[in-house]
Amino acid sequence: MRVFCAAVTSLFLLFFFASSLLAVVDEYTPPPMTEGLYPCSNCHASMEVNRKKRELKEEHTDIKLHHAETMRWCLDCHDAGNRDKLRLFNGELIKFTESYRLCGECHGPQYRDWRAGIHGKRTGYFTGSGKRTYFLCAIAMTPMSQNLNP
Repeated sequence: MRVFCAAVTSLFLLFFFASSLLAVVDEYTPPPMTEGLYPCSNCHASMEVNRKKRELKEEHTDIKLHHAETMRWCLDCHDAGNRDKLRLFNGELIKFTESYRLCGECHGPQYRDWRAGIHGKRTGYFTGSGKRTYFLCAIAMTPMSQNLNP
């Protein structure tokens, strides 16, 4: 009887986590953006790219990086040529709504757990074909101190 219960429990957990990992995500929460600041290209399209890490003194002075700040700079994540996109390590450009892919490049275990529904927040059905809404990493953990969510 014990072996049977263990087998049933194992099959249930395997089905539960496999269906979560393989599930097609229906919807993501929108990224936290202050109204009027996006699209970024409204201002950045006419600016010369400055890749030098520095304190910003003209614009975005309220943004303070709180994510490996001694090693990181804006253009480590934001694309220099198209500020309305994020840039993965391999050079692929992604939308802000796919920021979880960028976070997952460094935070693999958290990304895996987020996809499985055991890290972060999601709502909806956890198994089967029901609609799911995943909350993006930046909703809970903004890497910048600016209040991005109005």
